[in-house]
Amino acid sequence: MIELLARCTARTLLISALSVCTSVSWAQPVTDAKPANAKPAPAKEEPSTQILSDTLHYDDIKRESTFTGNVVMTRGLMTMNSDALSLKEESDGAQFGVATVQSGKRVFIRQERPENFEVLEGVGQRAEYNGRDEIFELIGQAVVTRYICGRQFDTVSGQKVRYSQKTDTYEAFSGPDSANAGGRVRSVAQPRVRAEAAVAECRAKQGTPVETIPAAKK
Repeated sequence: MIELLARCTARTLLISALSVCTSVSWAQPVTDAKPANAKPAPAKEEPSTQILSDTLHYDDIKRESTFTGNVVMTRGLMTMNSDALSLKEESDGAQFGVATVQSGKRVFIRQERPENFEVLEGVGQRAEYNGRDEIFELIGQAVVTRYICGRQFDTVSGQKVRYSQKTDTYEAFSGPDSANAGGRVRSVAQPRVRAEAAVAECRAKQGTPVETIPAAKK
């Protein structure tokens, strides 16, 4: 059941850096089998979720919560801003969320990854999250940008940008409501060596705060 004080169990909406190109998954090396007596790794603790809004309507029978008016959802190091947010929980516990905004605005998502000195920012006219399949989508004028140490590095945009947490892949789709001329998909990626150099530079400055990136305009 979704708790009233916004301690929802929706997974992090956007948790990984942009791949160099869309629809690419990186194969992991095969490792030796663990010994039979090896202790299982402790389960990762779910981050707490806070949702601020002007109004909240909760339907216990339908297991639905609707937040409206300057909605700000914070979950761990992820923040999402929208005009309305609807959260629904299925009987198996899977969470589904839809964030929307008024005409002329865009949903804004910011995910910090301090271990890599990265910040991801995404915007779209609508955001949808499928907790069962762990897929997040930005729909309409969709743009996702990666920053390293306050500098913009990679951007992917289109009518829709989809990210799969299970497979760590991105997909971008063209269409009449694309963020680009002609409805096309557009991807801009810096050479990996530049990103690695930026991370190394930040690591060398561990004692100084990482530059704060101004929030994108919604």
